[in-house]
This record gives sequence, structure tokens and C-alpha cells, in this order.
Amino acid sequence: MSDNWVLAAAFGVVAGLANVVGGWLAVGRQGWDRVRQSYFVAAGAGFMLAAVFLRMVPESYRLAAAHGGAPLAVGTLILVGYLIVHAAEHVLVGHFHFGEETHHEHWVEPVVGTTALIGLLLHTLLDGVSIGSGFLIRPSLGILISIAILLHKVPEGFTVGSIMVAAGRSRREAIMSATWLGIATVVGVLTISLWSGLVVYALPLSAGAALYVAASDLIPAVNEAKGIGMALGVFGGVLLFYVTESILGSLGL
Repeated sequence: MSDNWVLAAAFGVVAGLANVVGGWLAVGRQGWDRVRQSYFVAAGAGFMLAAVFLRMVPESYRLAAAHGGAPLAVGTLILVGYLIVHAAEHVLVGHFHFGEETHHEHWVEPVVGTTALIGLLLHTLLDGVSIGSGFLIRPSLGILISIAILLHKVPEGFTVGSIMVAAGRSRREAIMSATWLGIATVVGVLTISLWSGLVVYALPLSAGAALYVAASDLIPAVNEAKGIGMALGVFGGVLLFYVTESILGSLGL
């Protein structure tokens, strides 16, 4: 197990708790309005896109070269990671799409809540694998990936909690569903930390999964908003990535 597994697990727990917070916000009396959710989504999309293209993908090719792997294999794994999340959201779950606003009249069958949870469990498991893979390589990469994932964790928990409530489930079940997402994140971190030799495959897979979340889930949700506020949020997320990386570099991480 990597020496950084404790740090990776700690960041995984924080990310998982963000899922739970999202679930609480979905069922709370005050709720969490669409505008605040959208700003988190926009910033998360920008930060995650930067993390994928500037760090996760280049690092995947570097690792492959160091282990004698072919560049084509890396590209294939990135594509497979992308398609895994696509399948989870549109094949296993059918019409579920992360980031989509939930309406009670659309989500009335209890089975819908169950299938949505299954799809998001796979999604969050890969979130954890992404975090753990980053820390296996170096702490700075793990922290950057963790921040990218953390920015969409609250909306993610909010989404599954909203779906559960709209599907007729109780408030307790809605919160427990968000909690399971958090647990799956930690499991993903610990799994890749235990089998660290798989990081050469896990990093490009998780890069593809993260790319899907950012480009196919979060960006379309941002594009639905009127005005330039959400678009600026995406650029703000990218800027936050560069600022964070600069700070981590100055700290020697």
C-alpha cells in the first residue's frame, strides 16, 4: 500500500461527506436552490476539465511509457472510462442524467430511485479510484483531483436525494442514498490504494470517467442557464485549478 494512503483516505472521506451534505440539503426544509447548485457545478466542470487535460491524461501517458505500455492502450482506457459512466447513466439507468433537474411528476416509481442510485454508485466508486490514483503518483496530483471531485460532490448528493424524495422514498432513505455514495467513494480510494500496481490502468480509466462527468454531465447543465454567470463560473474553475497548482508547487508537493 502506498505511503500516501492515509492522506488519500482522508480526502476520500471529505469527498464522501460532501455527498452526505448534498443529501441533507435535498431533504432539508430550506433546501438548496438551483442557482447555488449551478455555481458549484460550473466551477467543478472547469476545474475538472483542467485536471483531466493538464494532469490526469499526461500522467497516464507518462506512466504507460515508464511501464512499457503503448500510447494506444492509454487512449483506449480513457475511452473505456468515458463509456463506463455513459453506460451507467444511459443503459443501466435509462433516462437518468446527472445534473438534470428533478421533478416529482417525472419520478414516481420507487425503482427509479434504485436504478439512479446504482448508476451513481459506480460513478462515485470511480471518483474514489481517481483520488487514490492521484495520491499513488504524488500528493499534489491527488489534491488537485480531490478538489475537482469535491466541487461536484454536493450537487451529486443533492441529485440522488432529490430523486429519492421524488420517487416516494422517505427523507431517511434519501439521506442514506447520499451516504452510500460517500461510502462508495472511500471504497474506491482504499481499493486502488491496496492494489497500487493497478494505477497504470486505473488513472486513465478514471480520467475518462472524469471527462464524461465534466463534459457530458456538468457542462450541458451549465449551458442551460441563462446569462454569462454560469459560463464565467467554468472559467473561474479553470483559474482555481491554476491557482491551486501554483500553491501546491510553492509548497513543494
